[in-house]
Amino acid sequence: MKQRIEELLLSTGREGMASLLAEMDEMGFYTAPCSTQYHLANKGGLAEHSLNVYQIMDKLHALLYPEISHDSVIICALLHDLGKAGQYGKPGYIPNMLKGRGKNAEPCQSTAKPYTSNPELLYVDHEVRSTQIAGRHIELTEEENWAILMHNGMYGTFRYQIQGKETPLYLMLHMADMWASRVVETEEKADGEA
Repeated sequence: MKQRIEELLLSTGREGMASLLAEMDEMGFYTAPCSTQYHLANKGGLAEHSLNVYQIMDKLHALLYPEISHDSVIICALLHDLGKAGQYGKPGYIPNMLKGRGKNAEPCQSTAKPYTSNPELLYVDHEVRSTQIAGRHIELTEEENWAILMHNGMYGTFRYQIQGKETPLYLMLHMADMWASRVVETEEKADGEA
């Protein structure tokens, strides 16, 4: 997954991409979970989700609106949840350890909610973190910045700001993100449990 993500991002030719990739590696992007308990709440889940979103968004791009730059599709799909990996040298999610029961029982990681938000990292919406981190290294276009910031649509903090200001890039990212998390990754989980 790491190699594919790096190849795609480098293919954009965006100045500063090498330093962004180095930070992604350093911050644990490729090993971070995607959520605390829902879709891909496992090691490497964030990278897997990002690739899933890219694959869906790439299809939507070709089918619905090929006028948008493919570089924007790559950047938005692969970096939209970048902030979930954390910031300031602190991971966004940490293992949710349950206290052991019994006299000599060791703590163990919860199976119902394997991860929890890191209490040592001040809360900032991951969409904001994503644009901050990426923007320190590469120049995001106005459309890319907007799409990443608003990608959670009516499910996110910015639900009132997006109404009436939807753009094609945002709509494709939002749809790809929803399809990946609600359909593809749900089916993968069900297949793994069968």
